[in-house]
Amino acid sequence: MASETSSSTSSPDIGTFSTSTFPPRDPFSPQTDHANGHTPESYTPSSFTNGHTSPLSPTTSNVPNPAPLTLRAFLLGFTLSISLFLTIHLAFVKSNPLWRIPFFLTSLSLFHYLEYQVTALYNPLAATTSAFLLSQNGRAYNIAHTLAFTECGIHWYFFPNTFEVEDVTAQSLFLGLGFAMMIVGQLVRTTAMAQAGKNFSHVVSVKKKEGHVLVTDGVYSVLRHPSYFGFFWWGLGSQLVLGNLVCLLGYAVVLWRFFSARIAKEEQSLIGFFGAEYKKYLKKTWTGIPFIY
Repeated sequence: MASETSSSTSSPDIGTFSTSTFPPRDPFSPQTDHANGHTPESYTPSSFTNGHTSPLSPTTSNVPNPAPLTLRAFLLGFTLSISLFLTIHLAFVKSNPLWRIPFFLTSLSLFHYLEYQVTALYNPLAATTSAFLLSQNGRAYNIAHTLAFTECGIHWYFFPNTFEVEDVTAQSLFLGLGFAMMIVGQLVRTTAMAQAGKNFSHVVSVKKKEGHVLVTDGVYSVLRHPSYFGFFWWGLGSQLVLGNLVCLLGYAVVLWRFFSARIAKEEQSLIGFFGAEYKKYLKKTWTGIPFIY
């Protein structure tokens, strides 16, 4: 279901478990055909006005097209801005419980934007369009969020009293708990990606890459898979805020099964990479997800 993986080392995207992982190419550096870094024949120097040539000036055909990155970033920013405005308007001006729907869209837009932004800052070679995680999570991810929007809309339209909890304290408690889970989940996940740096990947690696080290400090000193921890509790918190009982239970089951299987597979690889060092690390940390040890 949702996606991604970061562990105390290199980690993955959402659900693919590849047989090999190749270092991603810097989207803003010239392409090369040779292992020694020489440029292909199509990469010809351009002339200076004084007649000299520059071996570092790429031809137009070799400059990567920034349009896909720009378009995704623009659409996420636009969606976040509009949905945030609607959230504030419906919640504080209209006192309409429908504010939960644009709020969820705001949260999703921010989540996907941060996936790319943090990758670009701390692991720039992996900062490609796939880092947004907009189309890499599979159908289950999209269906889950669609159902969350749908359940919230149905409750508001057909059963408006569902959101009206007579006990204001109880209502505030559920909303406060949901907000807290989302904030903590996002902060932990983002921090984990930043601290892992180049050791973080959205694709699970089963082959150790050169320079791959076991990260055991910072948030990794407590949690083995902080990015999984972050998304698990972010997802559950979002359903508390939406007031979705059915999706809350569904998210809990699906996310737990997904991360349980993913962590088991990933840790097999990590033990193969680091041996006794990782086994020792296992004993000192936990996942932070119930019943996944």
